[in-house]
Amino acid sequence: MTGLLANLFDPLTLALMIGAAFAIATLQNGLGALKGGIAAMKPLFTADPQRDRQSARAAMRQVDHLAQLRGLACTDRVKASNPFLARAIARLSACERVEQFEIWAEQELSDREQRHAAAANLWNSIADTAPALGMAGTVIGLVRMFAAMDDPARIGPAMALALLTTLYGLLIANVLAAPIAARLADLSQRELAWQRALIDRMIAVSRRENAPVRRASIREVA
Repeated sequence: MTGLLANLFDPLTLALMIGAAFAIATLQNGLGALKGGIAAMKPLFTADPQRDRQSARAAMRQVDHLAQLRGLACTDRVKASNPFLARAIARLSACERVEQFEIWAEQELSDREQRHAAAANLWNSIADTAPALGMAGTVIGLVRMFAAMDDPARIGPAMALALLTTLYGLLIANVLAAPIAARLADLSQRELAWQRALIDRMIAVSRRENAPVRRASIREVA
């Protein structure tokens, strides 16, 4: 068994395959996507949209209660551990008109969605590229094998290269890159869902708190 594993593991070939897959994916998606795709490895294992949603709901109840008692300007007293939630609360308390908050929220969510998509696209590109690189390695190995037909000692390594590159391409695509891309897409969908729901609730609170001011202004004009 140990001998079989040793035959299946070629560090140099594997490193070249991974490096080439990342290089091609970077050319397709850009350097920013590469940085985002690598940075996404941390939330890939630590993110918990369900926990964040429950935390956001609890914080929003405090924001709503404080807005009714003291007004929107005091809602920044609510502390939130989630960075997005903290920024949203700070922006809500600072905006004088609900339209200002709506513009900020729309841009913030759009930017987040684009960043998430770029990170997932990088890993999807790697998943698409790796099998093609494996086939290219297989062709190179077969060429080397046919060129060494007069030397039996060289046929084995050439055949090993042909088969290993195909194996590595499949493993990189289906065991590494594709699952990561799917996980990132799922996390993004669930995260953006609770964030949009939170923003909608904040907009509703802002409209409610600003409504009496608008009515008073209308009476003063009349």
